[in-house]
Amino acid sequence: MKEAFIIMQIGNSQLDSLFNDSIIPAIEACGLRPRRVDKHNRGGLLKNEIVGFLERCEIIIADLTNERPNCYLEVGYAMGLDKFRNLLLTAREDHSADSPNHTVSGPRIHFDLNGYDILFWHPEKQGDFKKDLEARIRRRLALLASAVPAPTSAWDDEWLREQREKALAGWQHLGSPGLMEVRFAVEPPKPTRTSRELLDAARSSRIHTFGWPIGIILDSRDEFRPHPRADGIVTEVCITNPPHVSYDYWALRNNVDYFLLKSLFEDTQQPNFLVVNTRIVRVAEAVLYCLRLYDALRLEPTTEVSLAIRHAGLRGRSLFLELPMHRTNVAEDEIESMIHGSLTSIEAELPRIVKDLCDPLFALFDFYEPPLQHYEGVITKFMQAPSG
Repeated sequence: MKEAFIIMQIGNSQLDSLFNDSIIPAIEACGLRPRRVDKHNRGGLLKNEIVGFLERCEIIIADLTNERPNCYLEVGYAMGLDKFRNLLLTAREDHSADSPNHTVSGPRIHFDLNGYDILFWHPEKQGDFKKDLEARIRRRLALLASAVPAPTSAWDDEWLREQREKALAGWQHLGSPGLMEVRFAVEPPKPTRTSRELLDAARSSRIHTFGWPIGIILDSRDEFRPHPRADGIVTEVCITNPPHVSYDYWALRNNVDYFLLKSLFEDTQQPNFLVVNTRIVRVAEAVLYCLRLYDALRLEPTTEVSLAIRHAGLRGRSLFLELPMHRTNVAEDEIESMIHGSLTSIEAELPRIVKDLCDPLFALFDFYEPPLQHYEGVITKFMQAPSG
């Protein structure tokens, strides 16, 4: 569901009433999910979370009542992110110079926003304000829909097909029943990095927890080391000697496109099972690896990224949480999920992002869907675990 972000003074009883009785109903009537930073943050850096909301939300409602500096600052952030078309400004009616209740020494709209179209509200006419705000949101959504250009795909399908064919050929030699595929790419225009820059970034971005980390680099044997190619670097690691029976293939292009295909960790521990917490950790690791890699490659935090996760070899498996859930009648053998957003917004909403990527997989097992709190607990424990 698309979202609407509300910027306003927090902790004022009159404005809290406006928020609950007028703003929220108007937003929900337009099919949007209301978001306010004090109610929907994830405990991260407040600045990052606010920027994430501003980047992600379809509609931004900024109430300028009482001249709060943080509200004006966040409006400035929105304009800096080129989100002015998404922005609706409101204020209590005594802030308008045309109001009979306005006083020269009283609250006002600051000069830098005074010329913009502002929807004023009266404390005793909140019903009228709700109706007017809903109408404005609907009009703005219609304008935004007509102004959206045809999307440009981040994916190079030909390159992905080539990498998948190479990886599957190696993976099939292992005889592993399941696999996880990760791919991510930035929206055009894409940057360009040298092979040395790619290798240095890949080395510094690995997260060591259990099993081979995503983006594994082994220097002990020449055939397992990353190798330069005309368009980037490629690594293939195939281990057939127990207990480390695993397969990893990853490729990183000069334009920072990334592809990974790896065997499932569960197949070395609990064959025929898919472990809920292991999948959550692996997907969280993939998302964090993407964020760390692109940070190491000096991409701007506002860079738009598409990230996809595919699992295959699912048919006949049981789902395992704390005790096996004997749900083996899985009709599908594979499933893919995808997310899109800026690096900042993905970092700020990590548990929700991981949930969006994992839920379609778990739903194949008799509609199972872990609550968000479970994702948050598993991811927090994972991020606090010592590396090694």
